[in-house]
Amino acid sequence: MPRWLAWLWYHRNYIIIVVTPLVLLPLPLVSPTSEARCGYAIILMALYWCTECMPLAVTALLPVILFPMMGIMEAGAVSIEYLKDSNMLFIGGLLVAIAVEYWNLHKRIALRVLLLVGVRPSLLLMGFMIVSSFLSMWISNTATTAMMLPIAHAVLQQLKDTEAQADERDFQAAAQDNHGFELEARQTKQDATDEKQPDTKVQLEDRVYENELSLEPQWEARRKAIEDKYDLLTKGMSLSVCYSASIGGTATLTGTTPNLILKGQIDKLFPGNGDVINFASWFAFAFPNMVIMLIFSWLWLQFLFLGFNLKQTFGCGIKSERDKEAYAVMKAEYKKLGRMKFAEGAVLTIFILLVVLWFTREPGFIDGWATVLFNKKGPFVSDGTVAIFMSMLFFVIPSRMPKYGGYGCNDAGKTVKAPPTLLNWQVVHERMPWNIILLLGGGFALAAGSEVSGLSKWLGASLAPLKEIPPFAISLLLSMLVATFTECSSNTATTTLFLPILASMATAINIHPLYVMLPCTVAASLAFMLPVATPPNAIAFSFGNLKVIDMVRAGFILNLIGILTVNLGVNTWGYSMFNMGTFPEWANTTQGQL
Repeated sequence: MPRWLAWLWYHRNYIIIVVTPLVLLPLPLVSPTSEARCGYAIILMALYWCTECMPLAVTALLPVILFPMMGIMEAGAVSIEYLKDSNMLFIGGLLVAIAVEYWNLHKRIALRVLLLVGVRPSLLLMGFMIVSSFLSMWISNTATTAMMLPIAHAVLQQLKDTEAQADERDFQAAAQDNHGFELEARQTKQDATDEKQPDTKVQLEDRVYENELSLEPQWEARRKAIEDKYDLLTKGMSLSVCYSASIGGTATLTGTTPNLILKGQIDKLFPGNGDVINFASWFAFAFPNMVIMLIFSWLWLQFLFLGFNLKQTFGCGIKSERDKEAYAVMKAEYKKLGRMKFAEGAVLTIFILLVVLWFTREPGFIDGWATVLFNKKGPFVSDGTVAIFMSMLFFVIPSRMPKYGGYGCNDAGKTVKAPPTLLNWQVVHERMPWNIILLLGGGFALAAGSEVSGLSKWLGASLAPLKEIPPFAISLLLSMLVATFTECSSNTATTTLFLPILASMATAINIHPLYVMLPCTVAASLAFMLPVATPPNAIAFSFGNLKVIDMVRAGFILNLIGILTVNLGVNTWGYSMFNMGTFPEWANTTQGQL
């Protein structure tokens, strides 16, 4: 590469930051309307997000500068968009996840389930996928992958070592048996021919050496086969963990950021929606979809990396020594955690109570506790209220049972006079991804700017010809578009950019907004093909001796599986759950306001 090209490549971020606004400047100059000015800001942010020339969170702050300077919105009105109820739900959910990780509760749950599942290849693959998907429903996909992959690799390494040792023992036994048979045959021949002289000691040693040499190629071939087998199994296990973490995150409203962006955008664009998206309603739709996606993903990875000899990979009968030794590795890891501490029990109790309160706040088929107690005159209590209330308990409840007689000494050797709480702000400050809160706010600001400037109405009118296409085809095509786009852009940025446009399109062609917004939100999490697409993919790529082609081959089919399953869900149980056959009154009212 010429030096000047190399220089341009190394300085590409600076060039994009400076050149892009200048290239796009004719748009608001030629068409000096509020729609064009808002479009300029959105296109600029989209390009900055896609190229990541600046941190995503910094780009998300551009509406605070551009909207007031372009006369689209006042600074105060823009700034207030950055801390909505969805952000509170996100913060509360993350505080719970931080507490679970801090006290290693997620590791205890993971190892306990794996001990129940067993160590046979198919069962092990299934076990790691189930555990990873369950954990990523509540904690971040990245944290789940980072925790599960070392456990998976330790188990596979033990299985590999055990099988190699067993094969070595079999090889030595075969060599000795072969040598004994040779001695017996030689003794028979010697009795028949008394004239022959017996073999000398040197000759016997030479024959044993020759016998071992004859078995050596078999041993080398067997050892190579074991290496290839576990290399393939390691690839499959690494991919299964990162993929199931991404799939599991779609099952709960707080599982991954795009889900929260959908709720925030629905509440912003359609304020009279009657809390159509809450924790319970999202779970009722997304959890069955996640289970179906997980089953088909397991079948595909099983076929790709283990084959379909289920009898061999599942195993039958009594456990072999190899299985027992690998099982012992997981048991040893579990024993290192010790007995469940008071702090772990407290975190688990708060976590379970939070989930129960979320499900029963507004279940839909009956009045929930929030409706009966607080929401008779309006939607005062939300999922965010519950999340913040429960997460505040981590800063109130002590990490040890209060008692007389002192609490021993800390790591520094100082006497502990009172136990610390379950969480402290230092831990939260280090682990909380504050940048995501700004990203969420940037998306809400974009939606508000589009609405105020009239860009949403203009986009809706431009997309009106799509009314001639069947709704299921629109949903399917848009899901494919979003799933492709999210491979080279963050799922947060993808959802933030697409959802306001999809909402405008849905109101323009009179279809239920959730019919297109919901599958596209899930599709934004289906980034399975490239290592750079998501942090879990990148972690798996560094762990599993993977090549890009391995991830592309496995991920392409998983993308199709995800797109088809979410569209199946939208057209079956989701269709009746959200009454998608009719255009909702709350969407029609909002369109009228635009």
